[in-house]
Amino acid sequence: MKNELVVMEEVLIRKATVADLPALLNFEQGVIAFERPFDPTLAEDPISYYDLREMIISEDAEVLVGEYLGELIASGYAQIKTAKAYLNFEKYAYLGFMFTAPESRGKGVNKKIIDGLKAWSIAKNLKEIRLTVYEENENAIKAYEKVGFKKHIIEMRLED
Repeated sequence: MKNELVVMEEVLIRKATVADLPALLNFEQGVIAFERPFDPTLAEDPISYYDLREMIISEDAEVLVGEYLGELIASGYAQIKTAKAYLNFEKYAYLGFMFTAPESRGKGVNKKIIDGLKAWSIAKNLKEIRLTVYEENENAIKAYEKVGFKKHIIEMRLED
């Protein structure tokens, strides 16, 4: 995208299609490149996090994209997951693949994606919505807190 100012009213949030896969696969590599410094356990490239084609066609997932002037600038998904038996809910929505093109960050595009995923989750009768974020990714944590997420648990690891 050229150095254009993103006008939020002109950002279209829509369901992803299989035709969006080339751009979405590039976004996925952007997510991986961004997260790699936070996670020494990631395998060497090339790697992939998601089966995006399957998520796009699945009834149990919703992949949304942000489009501006005909170009994809953002993505995110919600996927129905089965909760652990000891929790007080059976199913929940898990959010992931939150990506915004660098030149469009800080303009509220991610919030619009999350709002769309939240609406999909509510329509699926899911009251619990979760996501994971690296503890060192302070900007993402602030963005998620800004839209209502709260820190819940920290996963720890021991390396030998």
